[in-house]
Amino acid sequence: MRKDIRLSGFGGQGVGLAGYILGSAASLYQGLEAVMTQSYGPEARGGASSADVVIADRPIDYPFVEKVDILVALSQEAYTRFRPEAKADAMVIIDGGLVVPLDDERPLRIPATQLAESLGRRIVANVVMLGFFTAVTGLVDRQAVEKAIETSVRPKTLPLNLQAFALGFEYRSARECI
Repeated sequence: MRKDIRLSGFGGQGVGLAGYILGSAASLYQGLEAVMTQSYGPEARGGASSADVVIADRPIDYPFVEKVDILVALSQEAYTRFRPEAKADAMVIIDGGLVVPLDDERPLRIPATQLAESLGRRIVANVVMLGFFTAVTGLVDRQAVEKAIETSVRPKTLPLNLQAFALGFEYRSARECI
């Protein structure tokens, strides 16, 4: 098993942190192989940003993403820029409040930014999205990601980040009941 994942948005949305948490969860707490690379535009905050994570059950001999299996887009610019680099049958997950998909595409949607705002901090939209990603992909266990969050964020922000993760994770279940 090898999955090439691209988390994308604009600088300041925390896609690098989300990629780091995802890779840590897979490699440190679930016994999988993982590697992460990230890139961002010269303007950093506000410019295009992405974190590529490769997760595999065997050693990773080529650490770069070539064709994306799972694309997460937290901004319209990121979706527009990175969707063509994803496989035609890629799983696409978008922030439904910020991204309008192509007419013929039916991505998985979560209003991550809106849900983060309901917690009082828009800045945790990345962790809300990570919760949803964990629920819909099944690539890593919930407990592994929670442990990675615990070891990756500042202690004073831990309760908010765990709450944001749970909100995103449970969003899928809430939608399945409708």
